Amino acid sequence: MGIVRLEGASFYAYHGVFPEENKLGNLFLVDITVNYKFKKAMTEDDLEGTVDYGKLYEITAKRMQTPVKLLEHLAHLIIEDAVAVYPQIQTIAITIKKQQPAVGGLVNFSSVTVQYPEDYA
Repeated sequence: MGIVRLEGASFYAYHGVFPEENKLGNLFLVDITVNYKFKKAMTEDDLEGTVDYGKLYEITAKRMQTPVKLLEHLAHLIIEDAVAVYPQIQTIAITIKKQQPAVGGLVNFSSVTVQYPEDYA
């Protein structure tokens, strides 16, 4: 089994529970780790045999444009889209970090990680 990663994809978006977050927006960083059998990509040297990290970025960028309240929900939506496009995915983990979250004090980032299929059991 092989691993494809996309680390530190950066987006300015409007996710959050509080109205200020939806109005002002924030910086979000997204890490994606995908496990799948990529023997075809190794032997055939063809993009069709792999999980294209450019497509993973595209999927994530599209989801980042529609505000949601919870980062857990956002990660779930990205996972659903990625698995729909790449059914060969065996596991996928999405970590989303929000810069300086509204918690009443100084915090660099808050983050959540959602893992498929573990968190779907």
